[in-house]
Amino acid sequence: MTAPAPTRRSGRWIERWDPEDEEFWNATGERIARRNLWFSVLSEHIGFSVWTLWSVLVLFMGPEYGLTPADKFLLTSVVTLVGAVVRVPYTFAVAVFGGRNWTIVSASLLLVPSVAAFLVMKPGTSFSTFLLVGLLAGIGGGNFASSMTNINAFFPLRKKGWALGLNAGGGNIGVPVLQLVALAVIGASGGPRVLLGIYIPLIVVAAVLAALFMDNLAAVRNDTGAAKDAARDAHTWIMAFLYVGTFGSFIGYSFAFGQVLTNEFGRTPLQAAYLTFIGPLLGSLIRPVGGRLADRYGGARITLWNYVGMAAATAVLIVAGMRKSLPLFVCVFVVLFVLSGLGNGSTYKMIPGIFQAKALAQGLTGEAAVAHGRRLSGASMGLIGAVGALGGVGINLAFRQSFLSYGSGTGAFVAFLAFYGVCFAVTWSVYLRRPAGQPTVTTAASQEKAELSYAEV
Repeated sequence: MTAPAPTRRSGRWIERWDPEDEEFWNATGERIARRNLWFSVLSEHIGFSVWTLWSVLVLFMGPEYGLTPADKFLLTSVVTLVGAVVRVPYTFAVAVFGGRNWTIVSASLLLVPSVAAFLVMKPGTSFSTFLLVGLLAGIGGGNFASSMTNINAFFPLRKKGWALGLNAGGGNIGVPVLQLVALAVIGASGGPRVLLGIYIPLIVVAAVLAALFMDNLAAVRNDTGAAKDAARDAHTWIMAFLYVGTFGSFIGYSFAFGQVLTNEFGRTPLQAAYLTFIGPLLGSLIRPVGGRLADRYGGARITLWNYVGMAAATAVLIVAGMRKSLPLFVCVFVVLFVLSGLGNGSTYKMIPGIFQAKALAQGLTGEAAVAHGRRLSGASMGLIGAVGALGGVGINLAFRQSFLSYGSGTGAFVAFLAFYGVCFAVTWSVYLRRPAGQPTVTTAASQEKAELSYAEV
């Protein structure tokens, strides 16, 4: 017997959605879910491009704009900050407005910062105006959170990893694609308005396609209790801290790489553009590999050794910067991008495993343990993603202060090296270190069970 097709009401709402039912999934669910996935990826991809737009626009802004390197780093910091903060409300907007409806709204909102940038992008515009317009561009960072929440609801548990990995990777690739388009524009002697003129129509296309082909799920509802429980759990904030080291590095370096090349190594915007896209591209493509390695060897172990690699790469960058060796600097910076992408996959893979381990340690079994872990891990991901993106703010502010104080990025890299060392220590002490004592038999047994299993998440 074929599963009945989902019923709909005005606004393309699907009343019945049960992807765990294989008959329903094979008959109608998979086709609908895949269609929503592709158009969600498109909208999120454009959102990432708009969010990172100013990392490219500042390369166009020569001496005639009257901005110092510190001004430019502050500008990109503001954009990153807003993108991190709006991830929290964007996470819950899907349940309030519907996935299709919010995709239309969030895609359409991208017109505001893009058109505003088109209007003000000229010499003589005040720095405060650029800051305001950059603040508006930050909303593009929220599209990732709402897109992940929406697609998570469409797919069965057995296919969520593939779907969410594809969704996340498709969004992250918006960074190098934007940089490649900028490279073509600069190479053709075009200005920043040409670049904006390319993306404004694409935003309209993404919103229209979402309206025509996406759906809302009536079954998706906000679980404010889960959000509160996740916020009260220490592991949410521990993982958010570790995600600062991985995704915060990825997005922060994506914004800063071109400016470091122009300010420290004297590269022209065109020369910088030839190099800046490589790291974000490889970092985006490697993210699913980090998740796959975490599946096989345990997310905590992969994350731990990944931080060792990030620290080693940062140490080499310090040497390369002090010796003014551009080839070594670029090569190792690309390696650092790759490691940040790998860590993105391994840290995000840890989250459901941690809450599943806690459920088992509390005595839950079977479907009850799975449901408990899924509930808290889903709610925590929005918070973790938002805090992690704040790492990009810290990176750009660190570069700003380093160039103000030392005239180079060396001071910032020393700070990053120390931070990765702290991340290594936290990962080992919380998720890999064996429990030392057993104060009481019952409590210690439960704690040992949970801690030992964390190594496998």
